[in-house]
Amino acid sequence: MIFLCVSCDFFDSRAEKTQKIIKQEMEGINWNAIDQFPLFEGCDELASKEVQKKCFEEMLLLHYSEILGDFEFVLDRTIKDTIRIDVLIDSKGEISVLDIEQDSIITSQIPGFNGIISRGIKSLPKLKPALKRGIPVRAKFRIPLVINTK
Repeated sequence: MIFLCVSCDFFDSRAEKTQKIIKQEMEGINWNAIDQFPLFEGCDELASKEVQKKCFEEMLLLHYSEILGDFEFVLDRTIKDTIRIDVLIDSKGEISVLDIEQDSIITSQIPGFNGIISRGIKSLPKLKPALKRGIPVRAKFRIPLVINTK
């Protein structure tokens, strides 16, 4: 009596085995998360992901604070509101405004506000793109910008 034991994998070609491994690996990747945030000059690329995120957001908000500080707005009333700016940073580090979510008070009190925000993006310092597994990828972010006119 002879028993023959073989694995089904024995008959798979090397290419099929490679494809199975790649498929398993791809299924294990969270494509909605990045490994490294986009970085401005001065942000530490070796820092933790949370520190990178904080540096990215602080540099962006500092830039907008400086831009908005250059304008003199004449308002009918005090505004205290949070504006949400959706930006896209492509795989080359180019940033663009996708959407600006704001209250109608901002629109009526500061009619050119969206233009100021969009032009402000173009004057940002050079940015390194987000990374996923060491590869530059595009990433979308929502930045809250607090407007408080006393």
